[in-house]
Amino acid sequence: MTPDSNKGDQLRLYYQRLFDLWGGQHWWPARTRFEVIVGAYLTQNTSWTNVERALRRLRSLGVLSIAGIRGMPVQELEAAVRSAGYFRQKARNLKTFLAFLDDKYGGSLDRMFSRPTEELRTELLALNGVGPETADSILLYAGNHPVFVVDAYTRRVLERHGIIGPKAGYDEIRVLVEQAIGVAKSELLTALRHGAEPRHPASRMSRATRT
Repeated sequence: MTPDSNKGDQLRLYYQRLFDLWGGQHWWPARTRFEVIVGAYLTQNTSWTNVERALRRLRSLGVLSIAGIRGMPVQELEAAVRSAGYFRQKARNLKTFLAFLDDKYGGSLDRMFSRPTEELRTELLALNGVGPETADSILLYAGNHPVFVVDAYTRRVLERHGIIGPKAGYDEIRVLVEQAIGVAKSELLTALRHGAEPRHPASRMSRATRT
């Protein structure tokens, strides 16, 4: 057995044990696909508590939608998302995403998410303010594309268990996990459909049918 297959076996074992213990977590907390995307931008370099404040503000203003943020002057958007930090940069980046969505997909998330995963991922990564974690969060949680999001916790746990080294790159980790989980894909998808109740209330978005 090769070292990589050993790592794959470990990852599948960890995944199944976590799933058996906690069930489907139905993350990301959002009401719409667009809200997932906004949250993915806003959560960069800040806590989710601060993001929730910004989302509540956008919702109270009635602009937490594609049309709402599209028509909002950038200075007003900056003020609305101020609690999320780096508010000028994040407001500009959200406007950039909407310009991309309008120019390339006629403002349609359905059209955008119908693109092949790797092609859409490349397009998202070319946008200002979108790194690998943000791109994959959008693909997975808003678009139901089968990608693995690598965050600081993933890196910490896998390094602690000797599966990755301290200098492992984002895409190296992502591909390693995707290949490992993919081996048991049909089994795990069955578990997801018939799994235990989540330990917290699922949002409408998280209850959407998964492909």
